Amino acid sequence: MKKIQVTNPYSGKPVGEVALQEGNQVRAVLDRAAGAFADRSGWLTVPQRIEILDKFQKLLEKNQETLIQQALSEGGKPLIDTRVEMARAINGVRVAMETIPHLLGREIPMRLNAASMHRMAFTYREPGGLVSAISAFNHPINLIIHQVIPAVATGCPVVVKPATKTPLSCLGLVDLLHQAGLPKEWCQTVVCSNEDAEVLVTDRRVSFLTFIGSSKVGWALRSKLAPGANCVLEHGGSAPVVVEEDAKLEEVAPLLVKAGFYHAGQVCVSVQRVYAHESLARKLAVQMAEQAAKLVVGDPADLKTEVGPLITNSECQRVSDWVDEAVKKGAKLLCGGKKISDSCYAPTVLWNPPEDAKVSQEEVFGPVVCVYSFTTREEAVKRANALPFCFQAAVFTREIDRAFFYVRNLQATAVMVNDHTAFRVDWMPFGGRMESGLGMGGIPRSMEDMTAERMFVLRTNS
Repeated sequence: MKKIQVTNPYSGKPVGEVALQEGNQVRAVLDRAAGAFADRSGWLTVPQRIEILDKFQKLLEKNQETLIQQALSEGGKPLIDTRVEMARAINGVRVAMETIPHLLGREIPMRLNAASMHRMAFTYREPGGLVSAISAFNHPINLIIHQVIPAVATGCPVVVKPATKTPLSCLGLVDLLHQAGLPKEWCQTVVCSNEDAEVLVTDRRVSFLTFIGSSKVGWALRSKLAPGANCVLEHGGSAPVVVEEDAKLEEVAPLLVKAGFYHAGQVCVSVQRVYAHESLARKLAVQMAEQAAKLVVGDPADLKTEVGPLITNSECQRVSDWVDEAVKKGAKLLCGGKKISDSCYAPTVLWNPPEDAKVSQEEVFGPVVCVYSFTTREEAVKRANALPFCFQAAVFTREIDRAFFYVRNLQATAVMVNDHTAFRVDWMPFGGRMESGLGMGGIPRSMEDMTAERMFVLRTNS
């Protein structure tokens, strides 16, 4: 059996080895999951699901330090941030349990005309079917919680493919689910190549696909879904921020630095493009650069580290190449702009990169923030909306009319007012449109999407 070696992105040292499943093995996993769903007598009742999730949450709390160390060793997110991710994951399970009673049916009005007389109609929700979950590397604990736990909570069998860079966290979480009492066929892990993973999408028994990853892969997989299957795709973005002339820079700069360099910028809603009014743009850029230059970069296991490595050395080199290109084309380098090691890149602030530079056109997914000046709000909106992304955006202003102008006009699924683009809580809808994705995530929304609404009509004598 083939195996893949999992390495620490900071040191390059091996941290584990995982068996690589191939075509027939992947299909066998789907067979078990589909068989479990086909046997209605074996469906998990609501009390059983709540009991399993309650035990799972307790196991997460008991084993959190082990899971934290495992996640940072394979994913490279600093310890301080991985602990926050772990806390979110534990709370996410609670959110799923609390959402179960709110998956409601409804009454469909009857007796409105002659044809509907003597009838009553109601809907109810039931498990929608087999769920395929294809995940990403950047939040190896919490992404699995968001993609798998809604399926468990709604009574759907789920097959999850973690990123091959970070499979250990997923395997550990699924093992704890089984320890909590979930039958193994109701949640299975597949570690396989992208080619072998296609069957997780094309198999006609798959009812729902939840995908987190690149837009190129996501849209390609969507085109291969079996007829009738639904999906939610979460891709990347190039989160725009507008800073108006009345904003308080002492509040703005720290928020943008945190959201721009958190997890070395490897976040789909990481601050990347900051459009600041010309009256304060340069001052803001300098303040951000001063603060970014003080961030501690290095070993994610060190509690002092604020910015860890890129997921691979090649990603570090790509970011370096993009910054070099921007500077060559005329961007002013205010801080950073260099590799600290093969895996770490210095937090970088660029002033007014040209519009045709890659850092202005594409998702950097690295520790790089670009600051641009603008004159009018119409100009700011036009430039912020120039890219084919639509995810979270932000505006900083103390005037309510200005705030609502940007809320209405920025190309975004969510606009944060006086906060950064990376804000999120796990019960809110979260997702992108256009190149950034399709549908919305968030635990309650995912649970609703994974259920099927059925209706029954009663013919009465009265």
